[in-house]
Amino acid sequence: MDAQTRNFLSPFHRSGTLPRSYYNIMEFVYQDEKLLVCVKPAGVAVSDVPELARKALGAPAAPLYPVHRLDQPVGGLLLLARTRRAAGDLGRGLSEGRFVKSYLAAVRGPVAPEAGTLTDWLLRDRGRRMTVSVPEGTPGAQYAALDYELVQRLDERCLLRVTLRTGRTHQIRAQFSARGWPLLGDRKYGGRELCPLALWSCRLAFDHPKTGKRLDFFLPPPKEAPWRSFDAIWKL
Repeated sequence: MDAQTRNFLSPFHRSGTLPRSYYNIMEFVYQDEKLLVCVKPAGVAVSDVPELARKALGAPAAPLYPVHRLDQPVGGLLLLARTRRAAGDLGRGLSEGRFVKSYLAAVRGPVAPEAGTLTDWLLRDRGRRMTVSVPEGTPGAQYAALDYELVQRLDERCLLRVTLRTGRTHQIRAQFSARGWPLLGDRKYGGRELCPLALWSCRLAFDHPKTGKRLDFFLPPPKEAPWRSFDAIWKL
């Protein structure tokens, strides 16, 4: 596999039709003896992914270690290490900024400018299980930054491509909500639509822990709500 982005489309993503058993399916984009790149179903906790992956592999005792987090309502690409050493190497790449995580997000609101960097100080409100933007210097707050660009605008709805610079809990949801751009379907952070959360892990890029080769994967979301109306997705 070369350093170019690999665009993976499963049969379900190609057809736009997901079976009722979708949430029990574990698809793999790439696998070797050191790692797995899988498709986490929306609604499944990251802690449950290793067991689903073992069932799909037919290897009930296989060691699998999630390298990064995705919120439970978020679907898309997730990286699993197959050895502790690979997990450590990949984790170092993540902490050292050599790991790229990009998302597609659909929001409601007047996104302007059309591209930029958002920076905030975020504080976790454990009582409400939310992350909120607070003034710099607030005890316990963490610096957060992300880059975004507008992909498509449909009336009040905007499709954005987002790349994280930091990895805070609910970071994308909290930063967009703080600007009056809540994600579609994100009722916790001000979204009012009755649809799944419009946040999808679409791209992972990282160095292979054994060979050092750059791997780069891109996966669009399935052609269903809330993504179906954004035809620009399938031209990326």
